[in-house]
Amino acid sequence: MPLSSLQQRCITSVTLVAVLFLALYFGGLFLVSVVTIFSVIALHEFYSMFWKEESRSLSKMMGMLSGAAIVLTGALASHTWMLVLLLGLFWVFNFKFLFSYSSSPGRTSYNDSMVLFSGLIYIPLTLQFLTSMNSWEIIFVLLSSSASDTAAFYAGTYFGKKKIWPRISPKKSWAGSIGGFTACVICCTVYGLFLGHASVIAWVILAGSLNIASQMGDFFESALKRKLDIKDSGNILPGHGGVLDRIDSLVLALPVYILARQIHAFF
Repeated sequence: MPLSSLQQRCITSVTLVAVLFLALYFGGLFLVSVVTIFSVIALHEFYSMFWKEESRSLSKMMGMLSGAAIVLTGALASHTWMLVLLLGLFWVFNFKFLFSYSSSPGRTSYNDSMVLFSGLIYIPLTLQFLTSMNSWEIIFVLLSSSASDTAAFYAGTYFGKKKIWPRISPKKSWAGSIGGFTACVICCTVYGLFLGHASVIAWVILAGSLNIASQMGDFFESALKRKLDIKDSGNILPGHGGVLDRIDSLVLALPVYILARQIHAFF
């Protein structure tokens, strides 16, 4: 008997939680490896959204290898070397355009180089921040994203009538947005008060900021998929779509937390 969509979602969620637990438990190279793998898979999905033809396989592979190098360099070397690598890749992609244009100006687009580079900024550059965070911080940021998404889904399903941004995401409602915001603030504030070092108001402001970032990250991927006429970024996660579909809210929440951490030590 085939599994229902809800059963698939539950099994996938349990599997992802198990992977997260193992990554946090072992840490170190295991955590770096998990972040690298997720980055590469999400990058493949991102590039496949733009390039469906087989002739772009080399460009996809170049981007995926570059993404893995960014995560590994940031985690195992230093952020200085990672930025040097990123700058170098920017010029590699620009030179790719230069030589392609020289040989075939009519068929060459600079957009291809920008898609390659944008994918690196969007996914691995962001996810590599996880390798510099402790376990409590990682759980906190993932909690903010998960609470936002889960509460928004159920609040929107049962109470959502007025749509928040129908041109971008026809299914998302104000009820879902408010429900996600409320759940995120409550869960993250309680978590922070028990395990962190900040006042209630500081946790509320941080949680609210992370929720807004999560929602905007979600809207961005929704707009991207609508522009490219795609329902899901991939199908590797049964019941959830692609990896990028699961981390679309995380990729903006992560840098917001890293910025907040520079202002106040929360954990």
